[in-house]
Amino acid sequence: MAGLASFISPCCLPLYPSYLSYITGMSVQQIKTEQNKKEVRFRTMTHTLAFILGFSVVFYSLGLGAGFFGHFFSDNRGLIRQLSAILIMLMGLFLMGIFQPKFLMRERKMDLKFKPAGYIGSFIFGIGFSAGWSPCIGPILAAIIAMAVSEPGTWLALITAYTVGFAIPFFILAFFIGSTKWILKYSNLMMKIGGALMLLMGVLLFTDQMFKITIWLQQITPDWLKF
Repeated sequence: MAGLASFISPCCLPLYPSYLSYITGMSVQQIKTEQNKKEVRFRTMTHTLAFILGFSVVFYSLGLGAGFFGHFFSDNRGLIRQLSAILIMLMGLFLMGIFQPKFLMRERKMDLKFKPAGYIGSFIFGIGFSAGWSPCIGPILAAIIAMAVSEPGTWLALITAYTVGFAIPFFILAFFIGSTKWILKYSNLMMKIGGALMLLMGVLLFTDQMFKITIWLQQITPDWLKF
């Protein structure tokens, strides 16, 4: 759900057509009107896959670093858990619009002056897309990293779930090449709901009651989604 929220955020979804155009080298109008639909769809989806692999490298690198950090300071697990909980609560308040310092409202990303041709270029652009901070995606990913630090053994599952949640809608829209206007209508509301959930999870983590929501989620999650 955190990955999905990152994708539909106002910082990502409105720019989706531009990302698609940049990695394929075709305008959105060309993608929609090209007569050879099969060739265009194959090109669009394969470049999207290369782009997804690019940002996955960054996400997994951050998760791995968080896991190592948590293991290294395992003797201070209680303090790390509480500090992580405070960070998650602050990021939740940020998404809800209650706590928004100016330095977090600025976007900081790798400035790629040029894009290498082909799939390598799409892969590198995916790295550039995720290697930085944006006011919508940053707080959500920071919360996932904080959870990975507080429970070092969970970083792989957390990052995988987040990456899948982010990548699937990216891939689906590349297949259908449809409009995103109807999602944009509700994106701000969804971000505020996500912020409220992060605030709740932060409180539970700080008070060491996270197991309660984990038990509840385990009860409502189908067996095929558990890993």
